[in-house]
Amino acid sequence: MDFFLLNSPMPLRSEDCVLKSSIKMKKPLAALISFITLSVCLVALGWSSVVQAEATIDVGKFSTTAEGNIPPAGWEPLVFPKIAKHTDYVFVKDGDVVVVKATSAAAASGLTHKVKIDLRKYPVIKWRWKVSNVIEKSNVARKDGDDYAARIYVTFAYEPDKVSFGKKLKYKAGRVLFGQDIPIAAINYIWESKTPVDTIVDNAYTDFVKMIVIESGRDKVGQWVDEERNLYEDYKKAFGSEPPLVTGVAIMTDTDNTGESAVAYYGDMVFQAKQ
Repeated sequence: MDFFLLNSPMPLRSEDCVLKSSIKMKKPLAALISFITLSVCLVALGWSSVVQAEATIDVGKFSTTAEGNIPPAGWEPLVFPKIAKHTDYVFVKDGDVVVVKATSAAAASGLTHKVKIDLRKYPVIKWRWKVSNVIEKSNVARKDGDDYAARIYVTFAYEPDKVSFGKKLKYKAGRVLFGQDIPIAAINYIWESKTPVDTIVDNAYTDFVKMIVIESGRDKVGQWVDEERNLYEDYKKAFGSEPPLVTGVAIMTDTDNTGESAVAYYGDMVFQAKQ
């Protein structure tokens, strides 16, 4: 096998290696070449598998989770001290696939997963979701409307050398109020009821969180929707700077501010490498 074969756009198949190595050789040199060919093939196949494995990072492999209310490894409840009633999350089959079903009635909580992801290497986030209804009084501009039938919450690391002096002061004040382990920034991808798609605004409570509307209204209610976002570019648009490391992802259906009810479903979530 020569260098061209290793770099050929045609996929390398294990049967090609076996076939080449099984040809009858009559001379010692031919046998040696066959051995080297097989060895290089095995190394190349292993390298190819590693490349394919690193093409995506599975952060929410819900489809492999058993039905019930026990989240997959690495995922844990996200609750808020002043909100007593929590959204119910259970793993159910939708057709042949296990997904997360969220049921919320004047409640709020989520499921969260800690990660460390460099968006320069894995800029794209993909997931699928479905809602049974939208929240009528949801309003991205108001605190009393800060409820969404479905949202994906992404948090980012505090990197002091990349933060302005003013933001450092605000961040330190936030740590005093809310504890040591808080993100410097977050992006929420939301399913809103009225606000136009692609709207990017500050969260009603804090400008440390940016809200990005990616679905709006009832047109797709009851349908599975596949989403794909370039989170790296979204962060730059929302915050005007390069993104720090992603430290966590969460799913959340919340209805505590409006007092309404909502049901949503969440499918698998992955980060995809730069093409």
